Amino acid sequence: MNTYEEKLSLLTEMIEFAKIDGSIHEREYQFLELVASQLRVDKAVFTGLFDNPADHVIIKSEHQRILQFYRLALLMQADGVLHDNEQVAIREMGINMGLSPYAMKGVLNEMKRSPTGMIDADLLIALFRAQQN
Repeated sequence: MNTYEEKLSLLTEMIEFAKIDGSIHEREYQFLELVASQLRVDKAVFTGLFDNPADHVIIKSEHQRILQFYRLALLMQADGVLHDNEQVAIREMGINMGLSPYAMKGVLNEMKRSPTGMIDADLLIALFRAQQN
């Protein structure tokens, strides 16, 4: 991640995604808080994004777009309830990021099969690279 503005944009996107089902579950909030911490965004700034969203910044790096898609997929599963509108939204967001629909579907399927809901980073990258050939 290159800039602070990109970090705030990513968090804003994740917050908006978490709100899709009408409310933010405690586990979703905890996940968002963890991501903010990993991105080194101050807690006060993070909480402020709920009322004052950051400007949208387009992610140029494909690797960063894949990582953001994976974060969104993890967030989608955080509350233990998979809503139809979340599935539609994550696909739309991925397409808007320029990611392969087939690779995204593969990632979501692998996450469903995983007992933890997580997949290995190498598999994540491999699923996207397979669609480039």
